[in-house]
Amino acid sequence: MEPSKQGIPMDAKLDLPFDADAMLEGLRAWVECESPTHDAAAVNRMMALAGRHLALMGATVETIPGRLGFGDCVRARFPHESKEKGILVLAHLDTVHPVGTLQNGLPFRREGAKAYGPGIQDMKGGTYLAIEAIGQLIKAGIPTSRPVTVLLTSDEEVGSPATRDLIEAEAARHAVVLVPEPARPDGGVVTGRYAIARFNLRTTGRPSHAGARLGEGRSAIREMAKQIVAIEEMTTEACTFSVGVIHGGQWVNCVATHCDAESLSMAKRQEDLDAAVERMLALRSTTNDVQLSVKRGVTRPVWEPDAKVLALHATAEKLAKRLGFSLPHQSAGGGSDGNFTGAMGIPTLDGLGIIGALAHTLEEHVEVESLASRGKLFAGLLQVV
Repeated sequence: MEPSKQGIPMDAKLDLPFDADAMLEGLRAWVECESPTHDAAAVNRMMALAGRHLALMGATVETIPGRLGFGDCVRARFPHESKEKGILVLAHLDTVHPVGTLQNGLPFRREGAKAYGPGIQDMKGGTYLAIEAIGQLIKAGIPTSRPVTVLLTSDEEVGSPATRDLIEAEAARHAVVLVPEPARPDGGVVTGRYAIARFNLRTTGRPSHAGARLGEGRSAIREMAKQIVAIEEMTTEACTFSVGVIHGGQWVNCVATHCDAESLSMAKRQEDLDAAVERMLALRSTTNDVQLSVKRGVTRPVWEPDAKVLALHATAEKLAKRLGFSLPHQSAGGGSDGNFTGAMGIPTLDGLGIIGALAHTLEEHVEVESLASRGKLFAGLLQVV
């Protein structure tokens, strides 16, 4: 009988020869293959690198063409005797760091117990250790409890607008989803995520020469500035509102005709996010001379843990205890593709990736040793879930 059918995680073999230093050297090639979301060619280079890695491990690898201007995705299926629904390892290889970050602010480097580099924590480190876990089991001749599929996506950092349908379709064919997003600051995992909505705003004013006829113009930037202050002041404990991107104007000596901004709202409960969406879509210009449009962008549904998710965590917690560390869990802000699969009711465990800090900054780093410890945990889960 398979371990997953017995429901006894103690059967998992955990003393596999993970070598954090060797893993870091392999991860370095991934980190130095920069792959910002909006550079499809760069993302495709990273996908090709990972796809080759998976093919050499014995997986059947498929490249799924990107759409909406984003990069390709990679799906890898590993051979297995069973035909039952399997385990989906769900990860992304796009990052927020533009090409050139390695030379300008965040070179790959190791400093003692930490390693730095663009995307090393979010989430190339976690993706690499998850794939290494599969490789360790293959080398040891240890079967996974179910068939394993790895899906690597290309647009998670912008809300997965081009891949949500792919993710949901693939997840529906699986019994369990494991997401190697970064671990929580306390080393814990994620069993739920808040709902998130994005919005695109545009103000349209009336141009004029800023020096000769300033009074004749109506500034789109001025109006957007008012809107930004009003939007961020709507933040409450129930729901946050923030503006993270703004573009406006073309010439300093011209009153700006257009200004564009992107806003994000996050809530612990779906009903609070729904109310936030209504408030955002109800925004109006403060003056009749400037127009305001608000369009709803991509949305991540709230994912609330159910009994199946909590049972999945309990299994992971027992494995972690055998490995000598605790594994607390929590619902978390900051969306992931786990929002989609968790909201579908498919048992999902997120935050299984590497331990680190300061993702999305020029100080992004990981704890090197966690490559091995988290890799062992992931390998254990693949044997018993």
